[in-house]
Amino acid sequence: MFLSAAVRSAVSQAARQVRSLHQSAARAGAGGIFVHRDTPDNNPDTPFEFTEENKKRIEAIISMYPHGHKQAATIPVLDLAQRQHGWLPISAMNKVAEVLEVPPMRVYEVATFYTMFLRQPVGKYFIQICTTTPCMLCNSDSILEAIQNKLGIKVGETTADKMFTLIEVECLGACVNAPMVQINDNYYEDLTPKDIEDIIDELKAGRVPPPGPRNGRFSCEPAGGLTSLTEPPPGPGFGVRADL
Repeated sequence: MFLSAAVRSAVSQAARQVRSLHQSAARAGAGGIFVHRDTPDNNPDTPFEFTEENKKRIEAIISMYPHGHKQAATIPVLDLAQRQHGWLPISAMNKVAEVLEVPPMRVYEVATFYTMFLRQPVGKYFIQICTTTPCMLCNSDSILEAIQNKLGIKVGETTADKMFTLIEVECLGACVNAPMVQINDNYYEDLTPKDIEDIIDELKAGRVPPPGPRNGRFSCEPAGGLTSLTEPPPGPGFGVRADL
């Protein structure tokens, strides 16, 4: 079909506009969450090298996977890098890629997918408060308010002394012990506003409070006490006929 020069020009211009809109939407959709931008404390030249102790740990981790499949160790080695540095600058991701002998993009894909990997600096104590439905119904809002008032920060912020960072997260899997928070690797459960204030005071003093429920119950047993399995289990011969 023959098209005049004017029509061809109009079609070409429209196509360029469509492509431009598509590209802009894709960049906007990233929202800056997955895209790295160099900063003074997070760039390829940010100093990072595994300690000798952690190098030995990496060797032990890799040894658990079949020969030729180092890439399978990406998550545990990234976790090791984060524990050493406190968070994951891009230089640490590049070092993980070097150690595992994979393209850096393979490491970036993992680090940007899992929320456990922190790609921006955080405080010494990383507070994750759950506000999903079970915790919300048990008044997690009061715990969030107590944390914010105690530390003088809001969700997504870090205290001026770099001691505490606060974020709001989805379910952490301790619904029966709601409301709860995770601080670094520890769960603190069955909280009241006073409980979380006491926990923060302990951390400020350099002490790590014992994790777990704060209301006296053991683990996730019923809050009102056990209603079954209240006696020691019988021996292995219980209920077996003597003539068998």
